[in-house]
Amino acid sequence: MSAATDTPGVQTPTRTASGKPRHLYEVDVLRILTFACVIGVHTTSHTIAADDVPLNALLGLLHFTRLVFFSLTAFVLVYSWSLRPRPLAQFWPRRFLLVGVPYLAWSFVYVAASWLASSSTRGDVPALVTTAAEGIVTGTSWYHLYFLLVTMQVYLLLPVIIWLVRVTRRHHVTVLVVALLLQLAVFAAYKYWPHSIDWLHGYQKQFFFSYVFFIVSGAVAADHADPFLRFIREHRRAVLWAFAGTGALTLGVWWLQVGLGQSLYAAGTPLQPVQVLWSTAVFVGFLAIGAAWADRRRAGSALARVVDYGSDRSFGIFLSHPFMIWVLLYGDSWLESAVPKPWLTLVTYVLVLVLSVAVTEAFRWTPLSVPLTGRPSRARRVRT
Repeated sequence: MSAATDTPGVQTPTRTASGKPRHLYEVDVLRILTFACVIGVHTTSHTIAADDVPLNALLGLLHFTRLVFFSLTAFVLVYSWSLRPRPLAQFWPRRFLLVGVPYLAWSFVYVAASWLASSSTRGDVPALVTTAAEGIVTGTSWYHLYFLLVTMQVYLLLPVIIWLVRVTRRHHVTVLVVALLLQLAVFAAYKYWPHSIDWLHGYQKQFFFSYVFFIVSGAVAADHADPFLRFIREHRRAVLWAFAGTGALTLGVWWLQVGLGQSLYAAGTPLQPVQVLWSTAVFVGFLAIGAAWADRRRAGSALARVVDYGSDRSFGIFLSHPFMIWVLLYGDSWLESAVPKPWLTLVTYVLVLVLSVAVTEAFRWTPLSVPLTGRPSRARRVRT
């Protein structure tokens, strides 16, 4: 990967003044904001009224999360590899331990919970085994777990991604344009010509090629991490204005599609062409916000500790938060009876966030930390 060429003794976006790699605190902020919005998508989807215009519009905006997530995944993978390349025989086992094991564990948790809650399947062990196996293979054990299935596909493709970035280094603009056009065409087919993808049998979100531009753009950005992050800092105001403008465009497209007869929800689905532009703007915009934080961060301050904590726990919170939604809203939910809409969405979000943080923190102190949070146990770290 390309190396920074800045003058020794001068700090850059990716290097300290001594020349050592700098922790990218802006990426921590991007990660936290994205996962916070993931919870927003899921709580809103489960609590929204079908005719609630403002919340459906908000939901349409929040549907950038999966796309930003895959840009972030590719960026972190390629950037980390550029700093510490290692044999794939070492890389793959560690990555699949920290993502594949939680994927298997939570797939079974969600399937088993549904199996126990259903009077028609409870006690039918063959049905449990069949459903669990099918869910693991297809990423359908619960509605958010396909994220991990696609992430593992990216892990497997990392040698190809790095090779592509290297051999096209003098033509990255062309690569990005081709990937962008391909992504727009794919999303146009998904949104406007759904019968053209009948061969996918409804599994389009489970395959890496549905996110090709975001994977490629994240990888290319990582290869140019220093100038990319410097550009964001030097043009922060323009980046944030573009972020806001693209958000307004996305809302305009949502209104247009509603006016053409689509439902409030269908107009905001994530796999549509406008989301390519919006999600790209969010990725860069969130990084700009993160860069502003990173440049003002005071090590050891209360806010710095909160951000560090949130970044470290974000994956575990992602894994468990749909379970909290399910518990709070299951059946004749007391919460739905006690809190009217649209306030139900806000109350549910807060409760889900608090419960997910508490559960993730509890898991981090147990031997089950890796399968349930994707991180090593803190109890083991304290003992050593």
